[in-house]
Amino acid sequence: HPNEPGILFVGAADDGSASGLQVTDELLLKIAAIRDDGNIQPLPSMTVEKRTLAGGEMAVVLVYPALAPPVRFRGRTWIRVGPRRALATPEEERRLAERRRHADLPFELRPNSQATLDDLDLDLFREVYLPSVVAAEVLVQNSRSQLDQLRSLRFADSQGIPTQLGLLVIGREPERFLGGAYLQFLRLDGDTLAAPIRAEKRISGPLVRLLRQLDETLRLQVQSEVEITSQPVEQRHFDYPLSALEQLIRNAILHRSYEGTNAPVKIHWFRNHIDIISPGGPFGQVTPENFGEPGAVDYRNLHLAEAMRALGYVQRFGVGLAIARAALADNGNPPLEQRVTPSFIHITLRKAQ
Repeated sequence: HPNEPGILFVGAADDGSASGLQVTDELLLKIAAIRDDGNIQPLPSMTVEKRTLAGGEMAVVLVYPALAPPVRFRGRTWIRVGPRRALATPEEERRLAERRRHADLPFELRPNSQATLDDLDLDLFREVYLPSVVAAEVLVQNSRSQLDQLRSLRFADSQGIPTQLGLLVIGREPERFLGGAYLQFLRLDGDTLAAPIRAEKRISGPLVRLLRQLDETLRLQVQSEVEITSQPVEQRHFDYPLSALEQLIRNAILHRSYEGTNAPVKIHWFRNHIDIISPGGPFGQVTPENFGEPGAVDYRNLHLAEAMRALGYVQRFGVGLAIARAALADNGNPPLEQRVTPSFIHITLRKAQ
């Protein structure tokens, strides 16, 4: 049935009996990690558990149907053709895309009736985004129209209307349609918002350009001191590790709510600390109590996560906070501070002493 999960039995022989495989915790974790390694887009909904079946141990994997097909593995869409698998044709991808139902779709995949295809930067789509998400040999053989490509990647609906995702990722002016789709950067010469302003910037545009501007801004702001030692190599110490800032702000862009708000992500850089404020509280399985704990991961904007992964700004899902915490500890910064409410998430970094 199309709405029922697929079931994979790891440790079953061809006749259905147990093969004798030892199902260890390590094996279960390895199978579960397939969800977050970024090769499958959009991220699959799946569970993994150990069961005793047919006289032996098996790992049982339940994979639930995607709400927004087609699904790609390493940039390719595969389908079953009788007993074998094959790459999907343009017509088959079109049929998969038509399975989407607007009533079931998250906010990012809903069409924006105020927008047209002229509001998308199609050069950016063709030259930057498309090669990053679709395998090279598929592009070489591609006979799909540009509209079919946009539909397949969820940037337009079946009627050719841009989705919220399309406007965020390749929109010419995302803010025209999503008022909070920008970053507000403010650097102050003090530790309160009443202090004199040293630098101010509004960082906006389609996702790839917004992220590039963010990286340039952070590199200009991070300060370092050189320690002169008896060794021939100088020791350089940073007030904040760049990698921690990148991870935390990218997380804010990815996990924030874009629906029902005109508030941007705010970066307030004070003399002795930095505040990162993201609109929208925790989502799904993440709560104020378990926020930031290992395994507490969910996605309000699952397909925006796919776009950031394709563009190289996410290497593996669900580890951004852990990477930031490790970088801060290595740099000598105090631990992260967090305030999590139903309407916003507020992260504070303290300067290294």
